[in-house]
Amino acid sequence: MIFVDIPGRGKLEIENVVFDYNGTIAVDGIISKSTKEYISKIKEKLNVFIATADTFGTVREQCKELNINIKTYPKENAGNEKRKLVQELNGNKTICIGNGFNDIKMFEESCLSICIIGEEGCNGKLIAHSDIVVKSIEDAFNLLVNPNRIKATLRN
Repeated sequence: MIFVDIPGRGKLEIENVVFDYNGTIAVDGIISKSTKEYISKIKEKLNVFIATADTFGTVREQCKELNINIKTYPKENAGNEKRKLVQELNGNKTICIGNGFNDIKMFEESCLSICIIGEEGCNGKLIAHSDIVVKSIEDAFNLLVNPNRIKATLRN
C-alpha cells in the first residue's frame, strides 16, 4: 500500500495500480527491461493490473515472468471494461496510468490518474481527465516509488 497525504486535498490509501499496456508500459507491444524491473519493484507495495485491448497481441508473452494480473478486452469496448475493472477494485484505492482515449473511463473512476506522453503520444482528451501528466513511463514509476512527488504536484 502507498499512503499520500496531499495538503488541502486529503489522504490517499492506494492498494492497486492499473496500467494500460500499449503506449503506456509497452512500445509497439514490447516492454523494456527497465519497465519490467520497475513493475517488479512496485508490486511489492501495490496490486498490479494491466488492462488492455492488446493491439499487438503480445501482453501475455511479454508479462509472463512478472506474475501480475492481466485483463484483455475486445478492442471495440475496452474503455467500458477498463472502467468496470477499476470499479471492482474500488476506485478510491486505485491509481490508473494510461495514454489512450479508451483510458478516459477508468481515469474517471480512480482516485489518481496519470497520463503518459510517451513514444506513441497520448490522446488529447485524456489529458483533461488526468490528475498528473508526465513525459514517460519512467516518470510515472518514479511517482509511485517517491510518493512525495505526487504530494508536491497535487497540493493546494
